[in-house]
Amino acid sequence: MPMADFGVTTDPGRVGFDAERLARIDRHFAQYVDDGRLPGWQIAISRHGEVAHLSSYGHADIEASRAVEPDTIWRIYSMSKVVTSVAAMVLYEEGAFELSDPIARWIPEFANPQVYVGGPAAKAVTVPATEPIRVWHLLTHTAGLTYGFHHAHVTDEIYRNAGLEWGPAKGADLADAVVAWAAMPLAFNPGTEWLYSVATDVVGRLVEIWSGQSLDTFFAERIFGPLDMRDSGFHVPEADHDRLAALYARTPHGHNVRYDVFGERFKRPARFLGGGGGLVSTSRDYMRFAQMLVRGGELDGARVLSPRTVRYMSRNHLPGGADLEAFGRPLFAETRFDGVGFGLGLAVTENPVAHKVMCSAGESYWGGMASTAFWVDPAEDLAVTFMTQLMPSSTYPIRSQLRQLVYQALVD
Repeated sequence: MPMADFGVTTDPGRVGFDAERLARIDRHFAQYVDDGRLPGWQIAISRHGEVAHLSSYGHADIEASRAVEPDTIWRIYSMSKVVTSVAAMVLYEEGAFELSDPIARWIPEFANPQVYVGGPAAKAVTVPATEPIRVWHLLTHTAGLTYGFHHAHVTDEIYRNAGLEWGPAKGADLADAVVAWAAMPLAFNPGTEWLYSVATDVVGRLVEIWSGQSLDTFFAERIFGPLDMRDSGFHVPEADHDRLAALYARTPHGHNVRYDVFGERFKRPARFLGGGGGLVSTSRDYMRFAQMLVRGGELDGARVLSPRTVRYMSRNHLPGGADLEAFGRPLFAETRFDGVGFGLGLAVTENPVAHKVMCSAGESYWGGMASTAFWVDPAEDLAVTFMTQLMPSSTYPIRSQLRQLVYQALVD
């Protein structure tokens, strides 16, 4: 059955929702706008291929008095990672690589990784890694790479000292960035811990090498085009600049400030094609992507992945079946990590009771730095997206609150 037109919502009762209970979602998050916590938001909920709830509230741009509209474009930051991981698995299905392959086969700069074992950032002590970085390490964030903005470990500081806090050096492309990251010491031996990192950007570079195409071209031809994701890409064309939501950041004093210095770069074609956080999209587009995952890799006759590949991606790939609370390093987090594993590119809720959030076992999800979020629940044939533009994403418990409000509205 084709996915219904995004702008047309079905009778919620037809797909198991109670309309009055769904209204609780909007009332709850309207308070976030009314008291100044968020500039505005957009929520989309689909079940059984039909959009049961689509709502917007507040401003896409406060200063311009521009309201959130159905076609508002959002910076989705790390929700880009799921797209990049899907791109890699498209090529996996074509035999381009095996998950156990060392990445140095294609990126020789990673041939002799060094692991940090002590000392200050300026005089770090390292030893050779006991294990090569393999493709599955990148997809699961167990490679030992990091982000400079974590501010949690000496290796983060080393990234910052090298000018790699929020991405590569100015003017660098994806290939340049990967070479720079390869020169950084790893935080641990590959496969021994989980640490959120630039790993998915390295996956994006591998997609380029495996396919012989730039990452933007591959996305357009193999994912965005087939799924009719019309407004997704690495920048917003000039004709659509008035549809791009403004970006805001929360100050330590509890106020939101416009953050154009960080957000305006999406109005220009990108030299660095960051598969880890460089995409913009709309609720409509990302819902189509999420629906493809719910339906086992296919939407409206366009098959991106096989059902078995999607199921395999959505299993916990952490060694020993560990959860992120036990296997990951302590970092700021939008949700609890108890009962949550990590698959090939996205988190997987294995134990909702341990997670202490009402949801389904087997649900997959991730979010972005500007507080966007999505999840797919195959057991309920459910997909949900939440769009807003406030950094950092750990400011409010939006993801957990949205889950409890969506699931309480299901009554079938």
